[in-house]
Parts: sequence; structure tokens; C-alpha cells
Amino acid sequence: MYENLSRPRLYEKEIKLYSGTSNPALSARIANILGLKLQGLKLEKFSNGEIYARFEESVRGDEVFFIQSIVGKNINDMLMETLVVADAASRASAKSFTAVLPHYGYARQDRKAASREPITARLIANLLEIAGVDRVIALDLHSGQIQGFFDVPVTHLTALYLFGDYFRAKDFDWADTVVVSPDMGRAKVAKKLSDYLGCEVAIAHKSRPKHNTAEVMGIIGNIVGKTCIINDDMIDTGGTLVGSITKLKEMGAGDIYVSATHGIFSGQAIERLERAPIVECVVTDAIPCAVANTPGSKIKQISVAESLALCIYNVYMDNPVSEGHSGNSEM
Repeated sequence: MYENLSRPRLYEKEIKLYSGTSNPALSARIANILGLKLQGLKLEKFSNGEIYARFEESVRGDEVFFIQSIVGKNINDMLMETLVVADAASRASAKSFTAVLPHYGYARQDRKAASREPITARLIANLLEIAGVDRVIALDLHSGQIQGFFDVPVTHLTALYLFGDYFRAKDFDWADTVVVSPDMGRAKVAKKLSDYLGCEVAIAHKSRPKHNTAEVMGIIGNIVGKTCIINDDMIDTGGTLVGSITKLKEMGAGDIYVSATHGIFSGQAIERLERAPIVECVVTDAIPCAVANTPGSKIKQISVAESLALCIYNVYMDNPVSEGHSGNSEM
């Protein structure tokens, strides 16, 4: 499917693919699909915790793609790795530096919800640009408006239709299935998934008294006795989600499936989900999860490696990254 990318096109730039330390397994899958090797990049820490990065080969005139999920217990290290590597590429005269961010950290603060708060999603965009990032490839940003925080091109991918294909393979009665939006903000996305699956949509109305907590106040739509598919962009502690699941059950929901692009799974999230009255919780490999797909676990994982590899290929080959099955949108 892919033209040989390991050999540079005549008179044109060469592609170089590198991985940060947050998700090397996903990076390896992407490289394998493209028929490339992950290039040499030395990432270390000084004794005081400062990040050190050095390319172990020349990148002069090359198109550099750096794959890094800004997430995890060491999220700040993952961010600094990205910034330091981008600066190193710029100073090494790379033709361009593309940050491939399967998870964009600090995205939840994309507006001022209260006085004296930061807008960290914009701050991260500024930092990436100042460090020398020429393009961003992102996956299911917490909100689409984050694309507007950048003055460099942003290619925004979605895993929504991968989830759609996953559920299509199930033996569901679509007349008795409903996609449930976890809040009003996700209603448009839930409608896209329900249209793709050919089923109904419902919307949960919630109040959010503080961070990582929310209460379901009511449901717009019919869920009684129906198979429910809850779709969200991320699962963090899982407390809010499990509370919503419990409320749906109390309101008469049938089997409940959960899907989310980013399984952050902080604290006791996995334990909560394993105990919750759900059939499955499906996430992507944008963030590593050790228990996913293990026997007896409700946590299932699907891969976004093909979608990211195709996007990298099209960007490098100067092909359109068109809207379609991947839900791509480009600034």
C-alpha cells in the first residue's frame, strides 16, 4: 500500500521517524506499517531530572516525525521531551518537525471556566510552536477549538469510526441500541456515531460541582431496556463515568458498553471499571494499558496505528489528508 519511504525521493527530503518514551509500542507499530525503522534518538535525564536529547544521526534537510503521547504519571517529562527534541531538530537544520501527539496533554483547560484560571491547552500550543514544531498531528482533541490555538497546521484525526467498526462487528439489534453522549458537549460526536451505526442517540444531562466529579441529572432520549454505548474522548479516574453507568442502570438501561479514545486510567480507574456493571470498556492504544485484552478483563483495546501511519504517509507525500472514514480535519 505504501511506497517505499525508507528510500528518499529523488531531489527531495528524507523522512525520519522517532519515538518518545511515553508509548514506544505504538511507535513501533506505526513504523512497521510504514516499512520504516525508528531512528536513533538519545533521550536521557541529568541527575537533577532535566531532559537531555540528541539525534544520533544527521537530520539536515529531513522531514522529522516525532511520536509522543503527552500523558502518564510523568506527563511533564513527556511534554519536555517533545519540546527538547523539537528544539534539537530545529538546531540540527531539519527541513520540518511534525509532532505526532496521539494524546494532547493539558487539553481539558481549553477555556476559562472560572476567574483566575489558565488556558493550558493554548499554553501548550504556544510552547510547541516556540520549540520549533512545524506541524501537529493530533487524535481526538478534548475540543475542536484547540486547533485554533495553533498558527501551524494541525491535522486532527478521530478514532470514532474505529469504534463504529468495532461495534458493528457485534451482534447487536440496532433498533434496540442507543449511543449515549456523556454530556451536552459530546452530543454532536454521539450523533455522528449513532448515524454511522444506524441507531438512536441519547444525551446525559450532568452537573459538575468540581474537577473529576459530575452527577447525572437526567437523560434526554429513551434508554429503557436498550443496549447503551457510551462514547467519550477520555477516561481519567473513572469515578464520574462509573457514577453515570450506575445512574443509567437505575433508569432501566440494558447492557452497557463504554468507549473512549484515551484511557488515562488514573488512580483506581481500572478497578472501578472492572467492578462496574458494564460489558466492555473499549479504548485505543494511544495510551498504553497493561491489562487491556487480557483474559477476564473488561478493558479492550483497539489500535490507531494504521490511521496515524496513513496520516504520516500522506503528509510526507504531500497527499491530501481528506475528510472521510478517519474523520480527518486539517487547518
